[in-house]
Amino acid sequence: MPALAHADAMQRFHEFLRDTRSARAAFEQKVYDREQRLVQGSTGRFEFERPGRFRWETTRPFEQLIVGDGEQVWIYDPDLKQVTVRAMGKALGATPAALLAGSADVERAFTFAEGGRTDGLEWLVATPREKESGFDRIRLGFGASGLEAMELADHFGQTTLLRFSRIERNVTTGAAEFRFTPPKGVDVLGE
Repeated sequence: MPALAHADAMQRFHEFLRDTRSARAAFEQKVYDREQRLVQGSTGRFEFERPGRFRWETTRPFEQLIVGDGEQVWIYDPDLKQVTVRAMGKALGATPAALLAGSADVERAFTFAEGGRTDGLEWLVATPREKESGFDRIRLGFGASGLEAMELADHFGQTTLLRFSRIERNVTTGAAEFRFTPPKGVDVLGE
């Protein structure tokens, strides 16, 4: 059994920050309402390279692309033919993306507490220091292959559960993955 299997969640998170400079994985996302009824599900893939470069691509049931290039975050909705762009500092803040692709100083944006062991994972609870973050708390679940799940509780009582699969750490990433050029004919909103 790997040594990390007995490490507490905070130690696992620090090791993740220290030892993972880039990663890619597939994800399955389920959103539950206040009464814990499933209201939405989606799948896709993500990739990141620290600090601040990431690509979050939802493929089903609707396409959406979020790209962080280190300076700006681009959110592209092909169905709406719309792109929203924000400065990285304002967009990343205390978000799940900051926990994945941000720098090692995420403790400025979050407080952390051990969350116990459930569903075969060691959980760490991250609470945003800023009340304007949009999330009450974010739980990170660590298993044999590292970070395997995230659970996001928002201010509206919704819970989003992300499960990661086909996780590859410290992969060679291409610079093109983290660049975004708005397609012709789309509306660009933001900064």
